[in-house]
Amino acid sequence: MLAASGSSRDYKALAAKYGQKYGILLALVLVCVVLTFANEYFLTTRNILNVLRQTSINGILAIGMTFVILTRGIDLSVGSVVALAGIVAASMATTSQAAAFMGAPYPAAIAFAVGIGVGLICGWVNGIVVARFNVPAFVTTLGMLSAARGLTLLYAGGQPVPALTDSFRFIGRDDIFGIPMPVVLFALVFIVSYWVLSSSRFGRRVYAVGGNPHAARVSGINVRRVIMTVYIISGGLAGLAGMILAARTGSALTQAGIAYELDAIAAVVIGGTSLLGGVGRVTGTLIGALLIAVVNNGLDLMGVESYYQQVIKGALIVAAVMLDQARQKNA
Repeated sequence: MLAASGSSRDYKALAAKYGQKYGILLALVLVCVVLTFANEYFLTTRNILNVLRQTSINGILAIGMTFVILTRGIDLSVGSVVALAGIVAASMATTSQAAAFMGAPYPAAIAFAVGIGVGLICGWVNGIVVARFNVPAFVTTLGMLSAARGLTLLYAGGQPVPALTDSFRFIGRDDIFGIPMPVVLFALVFIVSYWVLSSSRFGRRVYAVGGNPHAARVSGINVRRVIMTVYIISGGLAGLAGMILAARTGSALTQAGIAYELDAIAAVVIGGTSLLGGVGRVTGTLIGALLIAVVNNGLDLMGVESYYQQVIKGALIVAAVMLDQARQKNA
């Protein structure tokens, strides 16, 4: 009897372990299977590429958010940084004289560098305020959310930046061997981020800071530098996402990126990264972003209104946080 009871406990522990590790992947597979039978267009090549294209922008933002959340932080500003970086970069690559920065259009490489630079600066400011002045990340990035949105409106005069050059739009609408450029860029960001977090010294320091900042500091890790760096990474990736979005649509909009931070946080949390820091993987974030995109796409194909999509997304976030809390109690 005792042996049977012990065996049962071992089985439950093993099931819980693998459920935590592969549960989100299983959920993605099940959703895909259901949608395949529910709609004949879901599993077509065109729709799959569309899902991946939709995932790319949120996925890039979510990877940057993963770095931040792993250190017990949060970045609510990424949606506004998307808009600001997109507008500034687009003004360097537009043929519209009314919206162009002095001397534009410049070569696309210059516009890309400027857009990334805008994101990096916003992330650097966030990092400085959080790490050096010990202002809570929620307050700091909420302030940047408002400031970056205001700067976007001021810079563009409240108007969109249209008529982007073909060389700039390459990153948003063209493809390589049939794979859309946004998907290629997302894959590159994922591969680099996966290596950084799993194999580099900096990645180990990120987990150490998120797991126990005091212990990390005692062990010689420059905690402030690590925190500053993760916000810079998040800002830079938001800048890249902003340019991809502008290139896809053909014009940069001042209202771009609204509520994108919520989708990014949802992908990270659903993917298993703990809001308490120190636990999580970009592979989980990838699957979380794909799950959100697949659910949205499937509901669109079935004609479900977007309001219900928001309800479902909110329920997924709450469920993911509840599971995370359960894991922490059982740890």
